[in-house]
Amino acid sequence: MAKVLVPLADGCEELEAVTIIDLLRRAGIEVVSAGLKPGVVKASRGVQLVPDVTLDAALQDDYDMVVLPGGMPGAAHLKDDVRILDLLKNMAAAGKYTAAICAAPMVLAEAGVLNGKQATSYPGFLDALPGVTVSAAAVVQDGKVLTSRGPGTAMDFALTLVEVLAGAEKRQQVEAALVRA
Repeated sequence: MAKVLVPLADGCEELEAVTIIDLLRRAGIEVVSAGLKPGVVKASRGVQLVPDVTLDAALQDDYDMVVLPGGMPGAAHLKDDVRILDLLKNMAAAGKYTAAICAAPMVLAEAGVLNGKQATSYPGFLDALPGVTVSAAAVVQDGKVLTSRGPGTAMDFALTLVEVLAGAEKRQQVEAALVRA
């Protein structure tokens, strides 16, 4: 079974964080949510999230994918955390998946993960970055890097992550149970 790390920072976009964690878990994927610091994470709209563990504890394990929720200033906190940048560099070097939504693709860019890649983000967060081809698509996968635009694309993004990690049939099962149409 795949194992995914979702780092949570104060000011993260709660709709994205919860949607990613929820849909991956519905697919039977092991998800570890990790706070940058101990205790409750206060998300961008005031929702309080309780991470499973601290980031320091989470970094003792290996993961198949790291997924960064966006939101501001949450994405800026992720970008400023050397542990996150080192983790992203190590994941990419090991040929593992990195993923980010909304403002968080800027963290992938800061770690050098987007060099030579096509990616998307919340409008304005990837503009004028050398070496990145910016797309307006809802979800973009370029090799082992997945990006998405924002809260409105969170469900499509999470379902794409399910498909990448568990296959198209599992995505269809999860999506059918959501009654999206």
